[in-house]
Amino acid sequence: MNKILELREKRAKLWDSTKAFLDSRRNESGLLTAEDTATYERMEADVVNMGKEIERLERQASLDLELSKPVNTAIKNNPNRDLDDSKKGRASNEYNRAFWKTMRNKNSYDVQNALQIGTDSEGGYLVPDEFERTLIEALQEENIFRQLAKVITTSSGDRKIPVVATKGTASWVDEEGQIPESDDAFSQISIGAYKVATMIKVSEELLNDNVFNLEAYIAREFARRIGAKEEEAFFIGDGIGKPTGIFNATGGAEIGVTGASATSISADSLLDLFYSLKSPYRKKGVFVMNDATIKAIRKLKDGQGQYLWQPSIAAGQPDTILNRPVKTSAYVPTIAAGAKTIAFGDFNYYWVADRQGRSFQRLNELYAATGQVGFKGTQRVDGKLILPEAIKVYQQKA
Repeated sequence: MNKILELREKRAKLWDSTKAFLDSRRNESGLLTAEDTATYERMEADVVNMGKEIERLERQASLDLELSKPVNTAIKNNPNRDLDDSKKGRASNEYNRAFWKTMRNKNSYDVQNALQIGTDSEGGYLVPDEFERTLIEALQEENIFRQLAKVITTSSGDRKIPVVATKGTASWVDEEGQIPESDDAFSQISIGAYKVATMIKVSEELLNDNVFNLEAYIAREFARRIGAKEEEAFFIGDGIGKPTGIFNATGGAEIGVTGASATSISADSLLDLFYSLKSPYRKKGVFVMNDATIKAIRKLKDGQGQYLWQPSIAAGQPDTILNRPVKTSAYVPTIAAGAKTIAFGDFNYYWVADRQGRSFQRLNELYAATGQVGFKGTQRVDGKLILPEAIKVYQQKA
C-alpha cells in the first residue's frame, strides 16, 4: 500500500508540473508551439500511465488479500459432521462437485442424480451458487457499468417497475374553501431478459490435467467476453434484442447540453452540463466518458483558473472533474459531430436485471475432430434507465 500511496503522490506532483508547463508555454493566443505540444503530451501520457499502474497495483492488492484467506475451516465440536451440511440445492458441496465432474466429463449415475436440481431448459446446468458469486464479482471487475448501476435479480418473466410520472402539488385555499385534488400519476417500466452467450474451447489434454484450474479459467473468460458485450449494450444498446443504453435516443438519458462545437468541449459547456442535473442527483453524480474525451478536458479551467480535471491522491478514490468522480469506458462515443460524448448523473437509476442462474453446457462432439471440448456459457440480462432525468448527456454540435 505504501507503494500505491507513493505513486499517487508522485502522480499528483507530475500533474502539477504538467499544468505549470502548460500555463507557462501558452502564447498570447493561448496556444502552444508544436515542440511544446509534444512535450506536454509526453508529460500527460506519464500521468495517464501512472494512473493505470496504480489501478493494477490496487487490483493486485485486492487479489492478494483474497488469496491470503484460509482455504479451509477449523474443526470445531464434532469432527464427523459435514461443515456444509446445512447448504442445500445448488449451494451444496455435492452439487458443486458433481457440476465440475460433469464439466471435466467424469460422469456417473450419482453425478447425474446430484445435478437434477440444476438442469436448465436448454440441456445445460446452472452454475453452483458459490461459483455464481465468483462470476458476478468477475463481471463487476470487467464491467464498470455494473459498479455504478443498481443490479437486481429476477426469477422469471418481465418485472414491472412503477415510476412516478407526475407529482401532486399543494395549493393555497380560502377559509373553508374546497381543497383541489392533486394525485401522483404512475407509469410502469418493464424489464425483461435478453440472452447473451459465448463459446469457450479447451483442449482435451489441458482439460484432463488436474492442475489446470477450469473454474478460474471459465470465470475469467466469461467475465471478459460477456462483461464487454454487456457494457457496450448498457451504453449504446438500442433495446432490440439487447438492453437499452443510456446514450440511445429512445429510452436513454436526457440531453443536458448541446455543445457549441462539433470537435471540442469548452469549460463553460461542461459546467452547463453539471448544473443541468438537478441537485439531488448531482450529489451522487458520476462523469462517464472515453479516454480521448478526458484528454481534451484535461486542459480546461474554471472561472477561478483551476483545472477541471484533478488526479486522485487517496487510495481507492477515482480521478475527479468538478469534484465528482470520473469513469472511463471504450464504449462511450468519441468526440464527433452530433455525438453524445459525456454522461453525468446518478447511475443508480439505471437498473441491471439478472435472470437468476447462469448456465454452462459441455459440448463433446462439436470440436472433437480438433481434440477440443467446447463450453457454452449463457446469461440472461436486461438493463433500462428507470428515471431519464437522473442522467444528463453532453451532445456535440451537429
